[in-house]
Amino acid sequence: MGARIVTLNCWNVSEPLVERVAVIRAGLAALAPDVVAFQEIIVRDDGFDQGALLLDAARYFRVFGPAFRWDGDGGMLPHDGDGGGFGNLIGSVWPIVRSEVRRLPGGDGDEPRTAIAALLETPAGVLPVVTTHLDWERDHGCVRERQVIALDRFAREWARGGDLPPILLGDFNARPDATEMRYLRGLASLDGRSTYWQDAWEMAGAPHPGFTWDNRNRFASYAGEPNQRIDYILVGHPDDLGRGRIETAGLAFEEPSAGVYASDHYGVVADVRM
Repeated sequence: MGARIVTLNCWNVSEPLVERVAVIRAGLAALAPDVVAFQEIIVRDDGFDQGALLLDAARYFRVFGPAFRWDGDGGMLPHDGDGGGFGNLIGSVWPIVRSEVRRLPGGDGDEPRTAIAALLETPAGVLPVVTTHLDWERDHGCVRERQVIALDRFAREWARGGDLPPILLGDFNARPDATEMRYLRGLASLDGRSTYWQDAWEMAGAPHPGFTWDNRNRFASYAGEPNQRIDYILVGHPDDLGRGRIETAGLAFEEPSAGVYASDHYGVVADVRM
């Protein structure tokens, strides 16, 4: 069997929210993914749940993992438990057996970051999935290096509970040639450690750079950043049965509807053999 995997940074509740929600829902309907990872999702104590707006409850199970919450004055506070806040979400057409939120390292004053892991009960066996949103500052490569070491350990820990090669995906805020991404792709070592994850975009031989932060998108062009690929679907090494092989990869949510883009990021979609 195959699984279609999608990741998208949803740009929290930035306006025009209603129109963007409609674009994302239409994109999901067209793509029909089996597994969805969203970053920058907002859940509030007043009952607002961005994940519920985006994912059809009749099709998807979902689990949310907060990274931080706000105090009464609007300041950021680390969030290590359940409940509302700003964080990451995994949606699945298959039941979610269990999940865990793990805090990632960061520097003083940085926005807290977490990863969420889930085990999905697919017809082919248990699939481990981990999604995250790493530190965003351009000059914080050293922070992201610490984060990817912790992230890899976390994902490998959860992979031991699965039957299928694990999937690690999200907004890594780093280009493919950054040390933190080279580490995850098996091209560099950090702190005496090395690892290997397949980069779906690279393995599928996609014919263009795959920029997910792209100045063609008017919601991104304000920032004055160069075009870059910073969102990824990574998959563990295929097993002897070929499960985990990347079959296709491409951009998702890259086209606007009536001038409205889904987010300030484009998404990534990949088909993975299971």
